Amino acid sequence: MIQNKTNSGIPYWRLSGFYFFYFASLGVLVPYWSPYLKSLGYNSLTIGSLVAILPATKLIAPYLWGWLADHTRRSMLIIRLACLLALLSFSLVFVSQQLWWLTFVMLLFSFFWNATLPQFEAMTLNHLGKDSHHYSMIRLWGSLGFIVIVVLIGYLLESYDADIIPLVVLLTFVIILLSSFAVPEKLNTPHVDHSPIWPVIKQPKVLAFLIVCFLMLCSHGPYYTFYTIYLKDEGYSSNMIGVLWAVGVLAEVIIFLLMHRLLPMFGARKLLIVSLLLTTLRWLLIGFFVDDLSMLFLAQLLHAFSFGVFHAVGISLVHEYFTGSHQGRGQALYSSVSFGAGVAVGSLISGLLWDQWGAAVLFVFAACCTLLGMVIVWKYIQPPAAAA
Repeated sequence: MIQNKTNSGIPYWRLSGFYFFYFASLGVLVPYWSPYLKSLGYNSLTIGSLVAILPATKLIAPYLWGWLADHTRRSMLIIRLACLLALLSFSLVFVSQQLWWLTFVMLLFSFFWNATLPQFEAMTLNHLGKDSHHYSMIRLWGSLGFIVIVVLIGYLLESYDADIIPLVVLLTFVIILLSSFAVPEKLNTPHVDHSPIWPVIKQPKVLAFLIVCFLMLCSHGPYYTFYTIYLKDEGYSSNMIGVLWAVGVLAEVIIFLLMHRLLPMFGARKLLIVSLLLTTLRWLLIGFFVDDLSMLFLAQLLHAFSFGVFHAVGISLVHEYFTGSHQGRGQALYSSVSFGAGVAVGSLISGLLWDQWGAAVLFVFAACCTLLGMVIVWKYIQPPAAAA
């Protein structure tokens, strides 16, 4: 299938290569940035606050860059510029390890970094055209990049200290910048009408979808911020922690391979409900069965639903809800609400409560978020009564 699409003019391997290296960088930042900050002597509140900066800038940055992409129709040019500025700004992390400086660097870096993925998602869908349901076949290479680096870093941390983390991050950013030049520009369809996006957003099904995205990613706050520290404190080795992260993303890869069939077969509503329900189970397993390795493996396998299914359905619904001149801003808004506001709020709550209340209470909070999201999907997103 991939070879056929390549022959038809869709640059599968160049698109896939960018995803591979982009998510390899996240394979360093997401699991290991918190332990790096802890190695500098920062407490849980400070770690949670610093980690929250990365998603918090998604509240503004992707939408501004998305507006620019919609009006210039030059998404790849914007992506390359953002990659370069992110690389240069992150390199400032080596200047000082003081809190005020790290805060400044994270704000600057993430403003540029968060411009990249939403526009590349839109670019990928532009290249795919009517074959947008094959998006997951490209996106899975990002998951493979995450797996490779997260296991590699887990092994390296058995022999080296956490100071290697920013060095590896910087190296991945260099490769991402280079790979962006291999992806050809695909101009957005020109639009005479640059109508306001609010009439689209205020539709009940769109509002409900965005709220559910916020709740789902808010529930990931304790996981993204403290999962590695949590397991380390429970006596797990860096090797095993890396393997557990990799198992979760491997499950995500498998589901991405199937999503182009599952989505047309079951529809967005059913898949959202199942993903939210199984994510609830996942958080409870992590919160209450951390001493049982088999339960942790089961919880990581459920990442196939908490991220894989949910994200693939989310991208599909954004593509459906936000059309024409709203395309770039729609992808940016999805990123801002979910991976921006959702993760930022979840990370801040985790930083505030981790030491005082512990993992069990925070993962129960996460489970409550996803249960509420499931109720909203059930009531507002393509309910059976509306389909009848």
